[in-house]
Amino acid sequence: MLPPLNLARLRAAYLARELTPVELVERLWDALEAEGHTHGIWITRVPREALLARARALLDHDPAALPLYGVPFAVKDNIDVTGLPTTAACPAFAYQPARHATVVQRLLDAGAILVGKTNLDQFATGLNGTRSPYGVCRNAFDPQWISGGSSSGSAVAVALGLASFALGTDTAGSGRVPAAFNHLVGHKPTRGLIPATGVVPACRTLDCVSIFALTAEDAAQVLAVAAGPDGEDPYARPLAGLGGDFAARPGWRLAVPRDEDLAFFGNADGERLYRQAVEQARALGATCVPFDLRPFLEAARLLYEGPWVAERHAAIRSFFDAHAAEVIEPVRSIIEGARRHSATDAFEAQYRLQALRATCDALWGDVDAMLLPTAARVHRIDAMQADPVRLNSELGHYTNFVNLLDLAATAVPAGLQADGLPFGVTLIAPAHRDAGLLRLAARLHRRLADTMGATGWTLPPQPDEALLATLASGMVQVAVFGAHLSGLPLNGQLLKRGGRLVAAARTAPRYRLYALPDGRRPGLVRVREGGQPIACEVWELPATAFGSFVDLVAAPLAIGKVELDDGRWINGFVCEAAGVEGAQDISACGGWRAWLAARAAAA
Repeated sequence: MLPPLNLARLRAAYLARELTPVELVERLWDALEAEGHTHGIWITRVPREALLARARALLDHDPAALPLYGVPFAVKDNIDVTGLPTTAACPAFAYQPARHATVVQRLLDAGAILVGKTNLDQFATGLNGTRSPYGVCRNAFDPQWISGGSSSGSAVAVALGLASFALGTDTAGSGRVPAAFNHLVGHKPTRGLIPATGVVPACRTLDCVSIFALTAEDAAQVLAVAAGPDGEDPYARPLAGLGGDFAARPGWRLAVPRDEDLAFFGNADGERLYRQAVEQARALGATCVPFDLRPFLEAARLLYEGPWVAERHAAIRSFFDAHAAEVIEPVRSIIEGARRHSATDAFEAQYRLQALRATCDALWGDVDAMLLPTAARVHRIDAMQADPVRLNSELGHYTNFVNLLDLAATAVPAGLQADGLPFGVTLIAPAHRDAGLLRLAARLHRRLADTMGATGWTLPPQPDEALLATLASGMVQVAVFGAHLSGLPLNGQLLKRGGRLVAAARTAPRYRLYALPDGRRPGLVRVREGGQPIACEVWELPATAFGSFVDLVAAPLAIGKVELDDGRWINGFVCEAAGVEGAQDISACGGWRAWLAARAAAA
């Protein structure tokens, strides 16, 4: 019998020597054979002997030294793997790649075991999983229903326990819709965060490599391995910051659509489960803010109704123009539709998108994240095949705008409908907030699973905050004690640079606080004895803005390292010892706000 395949449990089993990669592969192979082709998951599988050879090679390594040691994974078959053909679900297009895609190589270097390459909607064109000459990919919960696409096989492989995680791609929602329909977490990272070197493009300016996993914690660990530029993909970029834990601070705000903007296309169960998810987000501390979804939906329509479809033609132009008959319907008609758009159309659409982006971006000044249904409803396979374009468009109703507007998104299971099929919701935030999204997704997933435990959910583990923090690179935390506190005169210097409040905190009991002679600033001094805990706020700033902030700090203050009462050392305001000569010791007040209040009361 296979052990649970989530990363934490596998790692614990390996470290305790209760399991070896060879034993895992032997059990996994039996499961792969038993599954057969019932769900249409695979295009190519790694042969048994090759899997065992990979597992044996790992026996020479310390499980603690490799973050993905012995973890089985699958990849969508538009991602290159040496030794296996890349087909993009089109046999006539197939080629033998000379090397692994960058993301695959990174996962293998981290100790993961590749199981095989998965089925997809041909050329990643579709959100339903039925558009493949290798067969329809079927829902893990009921094979009469669609799996979602285009990353169909990747999602179903994880949902059926044949891989711990899987890679998909996401241009219009392909890393999120299959997650919703198969009861998974699906993370669509910030565009370019995972390099696309070795990935057959759909729309190169929008494509993302996505991650399907059992939990947000697992997705975070895979992302930590996979992310970062490789020097070859011109669209790749490093995480630039804004990765802090926005949902941990008091008063975090969650955007939810106005009732009149929501559409469930007749799925009353979906509406019920979405509203329950909103209530559970409130229980986690969210202030829910209604917003106008219409400009986001208008941006979404540009993806297929506008000239971006021409990018799908550009991606495979030489093959398509010579072999259009080898491309199945309706993929062929969609790509052929690129020819009706002119360069003028492309520029006009860019202008319209930029105007919509300005409108949509204004929302992020007031909220931290957005919560939407992932897809309003799932469809039977026969219904999808009878009406492939309209129903596919419906599936992208809440997903198509995300990459166009340069947002990050994490799909989370939200419960089971009365018919036993999964329903999901998606958390969305601006680019580079992947860490915050994954933290929030972990909490919301656990909250929903705990609340609705009678549905048979497997309760996800508590999120590993240290692991998720590895994704917050690009951010610098700073402890502030005086006029930079929330609502005080210099707080604007933080806000102007994209600063965000992380939490109220206190120092370790090793400091004295002084009111400097100018009466406007406190000075914090570390002492050998007689210290007290001093109240402060911890803020985070993008690393790119930290230098200009430090440049504003006037003597005798400086930025140094401050010890908090939880044992962490972070950047913070400190004061030269000479600067507090003759200054008033206000340590007994416990902090600057308390001293200001006492002074005002005395006056």
